[in-house]
This record gives sequence, structure tokens and C-alpha cells, in this order.
Amino acid sequence: MFEIESKRPEEIIIVTKGRAIRFDLANETIDADLEVGKIVGPGEFEIENAAIRGIVTKSGKTVYDVVINNVHVGIIGDNEEAVMLDELGVADILCTSSVRAVREIEPKVVVAMGNIDGMVTELKLSAKTEKKLKVKSVDSLAKTLEVVVLT
Repeated sequence: MFEIESKRPEEIIIVTKGRAIRFDLANETIDADLEVGKIVGPGEFEIENAAIRGIVTKSGKTVYDVVINNVHVGIIGDNEEAVMLDELGVADILCTSSVRAVREIEPKVVVAMGNIDGMVTELKLSAKTEKKLKVKSVDSLAKTLEVVVLT
């Protein structure tokens, strides 16, 4: 089990058993209170039970594919570059404000970042507001697309 939190629009925090992993899209850093400090830019990393792949986009920004207990979490913010979406692949949970990314990737859950009102209007869905998104397994996720706003 793990939880997803967000305290700022450009930040996603994944809390696993023993560690909080903070993804800051504005600064393109991962902060998990590691001895080496913050991780910057693309690459492949393992932190606790999270396998993380940082993908560099054409514009030079870094987006993330995180796998925890066979649940794929894509953290892309407002990025919707087609090549990057193809490289990201399947995401069960997608943290974004891009309607295009939601339509192309077809996640089970969208964690809304940025322009939430525009996203839910264009997707013709309603959003539920939570403090944290608790994820037990892939099977515990919604069967139809669900938009979650973290406060």
C-alpha cells in the first residue's frame, strides 16, 4: 500500500512504508531525504519499493514513471508531448493537468494538477476531493476513469 499527496500544484508526494518521495516538477527534482541529497533530471532509480524512471522530454523537462507494487504512476504535470506519452506507456494513475494525456494514456485514476476546472469540464467528469489517495493494489483502483483533486 502507498499514498499519494500534493501540497502544491507542481508537486506530488508518494508515501511508501518507510519513506516519502517528493516529486517537484517545477524544479525537476526528487527528494526522499537520501544521503546523496536530491535527485535531479532523468535516469532510473530505486527508492525503497519504488522503481522510478525519469524521462527527458523534447523541451528538456523531466517527467516520471513510478512503479510500486505493480501500480504504474505517471507524473507529468501539464506536459503532453506525444513522444513522451508513448515512452511513458501505461499508467494506472496519471498525475497531470493535460486532457490530451488523459485521453491517450487512459489511466484508471487522474490526480488533477493545475487547471482542474478546465480538465473536469473537458472530460465531462466530476472530481472528488481527498487529502490523500490511498492505493492498495491495481485491483483496488476505480473501474472507470476517476478524477481526484488532492488538497
